[in-house]
Amino acid sequence: MTTLLLVAQIIVAASVFYVWIFRYDVIIKEFKQFGLSDLTRTFVGAAKISVATLLVAGIWFPTLIGISAIIMGLFMVAAQFFHFKIKNPFIKHLPSLVLLILCIFIALVSMEII
Repeated sequence: MTTLLLVAQIIVAASVFYVWIFRYDVIIKEFKQFGLSDLTRTFVGAAKISVATLLVAGIWFPTLIGISAIIMGLFMVAAQFFHFKIKNPFIKHLPSLVLLILCIFIALVSMEII
C-alpha cells in the first residue's frame, strides 16, 4: 500500500506543478470563465504549488501527507463546484475529479484507515 501511496502523491503533485507552471495560459482562461479575480488565481496557484510541495516532502516526512492531501482535496472540490457552476462538459471535470479521488485515497491511507 505504501508504494501506491507514494505513486498517488507523485501523480497529484506532478499534475499540479505541470498545470500551474507549464499550462498557466489554460488557468488564466478558466479563472476568467469562473469569474474569479487575478488575485484569487494568484492565491490559489501559490497555495496549490505549496501544498503539492508538501505532498512531495511527505515522502521523507510522512506527517505532512494527511493534511496536505485534505487541503488539496478541498481545492479539487472547489474546482468541481466551479466547473458545475459554469456548466462545463464532463471532460472538463475529469482532471480535478481524478485528483480529488487520489487525494481522498492519500488522506485515508496516510491516516491508516484503509
